[in-house]
Amino acid sequence: MKYKVLAFDIDGTLTDSEKKITPRTREAIIRAQERGCVAAIASGRPRPGVRRYADELEFKKNGGFLLALNGGLIERYSDGKIIGQSVIPREYYGEICALAKSEGVNILTYDKDTVISENLDDKYLEIEVRINGLEQKRVDDLREYLTYEVPKFLMLGDGDYLAKIEPEVYARLHDRMDVYRSEPFFLEILPKNVNKASALAKLLDFVGAKKEELMVFGDGYNDITMLEFAGMGVAMGNAHAEVKAHADIIAPGNDEDGIAYILEKYVLNA
Repeated sequence: MKYKVLAFDIDGTLTDSEKKITPRTREAIIRAQERGCVAAIASGRPRPGVRRYADELEFKKNGGFLLALNGGLIERYSDGKIIGQSVIPREYYGEICALAKSEGVNILTYDKDTVISENLDDKYLEIEVRINGLEQKRVDDLREYLTYEVPKFLMLGDGDYLAKIEPEVYARLHDRMDVYRSEPFFLEILPKNVNKASALAKLLDFVGAKKEELMVFGDGYNDITMLEFAGMGVAMGNAHAEVKAHADIIAPGNDEDGIAYILEKYVLNA
């Protein structure tokens, strides 16, 4: 079998426009695992927002992996074994929180499976809570509350406004942290050099596979690193044009069973 490891982004890739895995796509991924492929979900979401899809794809039974937080957490789902984990150093938390205030945007991070923020009355925070099935908690002073290490921060706001302030946030932090927008309304701040490609490199080493044996599927800007890294990088038909430029092939869209189409052609019937 040429492709032994398969990695899937979630939103816009694994799921359709209704945030669901279609029956054909689910069947194709399960069949690929039953034929010996190692499957992984590689997402910017925190772990709780990934688990339900891992359950639906029978990862515990078939030995699948979670690459949550854009690769900041690598977990074998069957037994919860942590393969790799990255956090932002605590020495930067005051600067990040102060920068959010000076730029006039709300900011959140996590306490286990709970979103924490000084302002819960935020439609963009509500999106993060809803799509990931998280609890939420308001804190009086986010910096003082953080007596532990966190995997990332999210600055929240209108897409046009975040586009305006993104260069300044990037200029202030990029030498020590990675800064990019995963959605128009989410400006992410993550540990330096944590991305889906670096996480997949660790996973390949753990399972004993080569990058030429890796096939990945994505549609967003944070998928570009893994599309370039993999033996076959598959961009969905609904992906941004810039993302497609980094892929080896273009699949049908996420509402057209694009993953299933590619797996049937290159893995299941190869």
